[in-house]
Amino acid sequence: MLQDRSKTLFAEALRYIPGGVNSPVRAFRAVGGQPFFAERAAGSKIYDVDGNEYIDYVCTWGPSILGHAHPEVVQAVQEAAARGTSFGIPNPAEVDLARMICEWVPSVEKVRMTNSGTEATMTAIRLARGFTGRDKIIKFEGCYHGHVDSLLVKAGSGALTLGQPDSAGIPAALAALTITCAFNDLNAVKQALEANRKEVAAIILEPIPANAGLMPPQPGFLEGLRQLATEHGAVLIFDEVMTGFRLGKGGAQELLGVRPDLSAFGKVIGGGLPVGAIGGKREIMDCLAPLGPVYQAGTLSGNPLAMAAGLAQLRVLEREKGFERLEKLGAQLEKAIREALKAAGESFCFLRYGSMFCLFFTAGPVHNLGDAKKSDLARFNRFFHSLLSQGVYIAPSQFETGFVSCAHSPADIETTARKMTQALQA
Repeated sequence: MLQDRSKTLFAEALRYIPGGVNSPVRAFRAVGGQPFFAERAAGSKIYDVDGNEYIDYVCTWGPSILGHAHPEVVQAVQEAAARGTSFGIPNPAEVDLARMICEWVPSVEKVRMTNSGTEATMTAIRLARGFTGRDKIIKFEGCYHGHVDSLLVKAGSGALTLGQPDSAGIPAALAALTITCAFNDLNAVKQALEANRKEVAAIILEPIPANAGLMPPQPGFLEGLRQLATEHGAVLIFDEVMTGFRLGKGGAQELLGVRPDLSAFGKVIGGGLPVGAIGGKREIMDCLAPLGPVYQAGTLSGNPLAMAAGLAQLRVLEREKGFERLEKLGAQLEKAIREALKAAGESFCFLRYGSMFCLFFTAGPVHNLGDAKKSDLARFNRFFHSLLSQGVYIAPSQFETGFVSCAHSPADIETTARKMTQALQA
């Protein structure tokens, strides 16, 4: 594959942008080599500036659940832009999207829009602290909740990919307020709560962690957290930025049957535009300004373009039974990958929830970050580059999740499985 223009652009980007990228994992540092530069995308395909075509399983890191440039989403954005790209005052689409989120997610009674998932989790933590009058929080190793100071401790996603699960610039005093536990270790959480009685404001987690690869919650774990949070007066926060509206109308909490007090959303509800949202119980949400003492604001929150794109995407998903299609496609991909793994004669750990999947280069099982870090990273890197050279794009890190969109066809998946078989033998 030609990469001449991408190489030239990356060399220029290095002059003007730190690391040449505007989000660390895009730099390909974990897998080696240099990133390609996208020119356009449509459906299940993405095309780079050198004219190469890829079957895309990154899907903008999740938001492109209908596929790229879905006609109804594009039309909605065009029509919204013609009316004005930003108002800084309320607009009807904000109300429509907030109503839809409340109707689709039973635990959500009120919603506040933000501009990113990071803003949503940041607000959730501030809100929990303001509501409880407490300072400490509990999070889990490998769960990534955006680049918030309180939450960028033993994190996943780009921080883990670059071998820096913590970050410079975070005051030690602030980090000391964050207690970390291993995912799926309910006893550790119980001990942390007992050791910090009436000091823990919130327990925050991805109900299905998807930023250190994909890690399933063990039976009883989420239910146990719900009980412990209630007993100790802590706010239970589900970060559903990745899973919300991708695993079903009610997200992971509907799939797994556990209701949090607050939820953070993003990705799918913006149709590919910058967006985030926090929602939850009325008595907690009403602590936000202007009703309550917890301040949060944003000039572009509820931006009419993002609201229009999100509404269009969710309506198409509902009308065309998108979640049923995604489950079928996900199951087809799983079957094909497992057959490819069997043919390769090696031990791997493959995990899937609906349209989200991850292939760990370890025999498994993978229950937490420690298990995930046993993966053979050199083996993954060879696998990644072999697939990329064959026109299949997966996330450039072992510690990320893959996505299927409604635009992927059975033929796309058959082609992918065939090329994965070759990549596994590389």
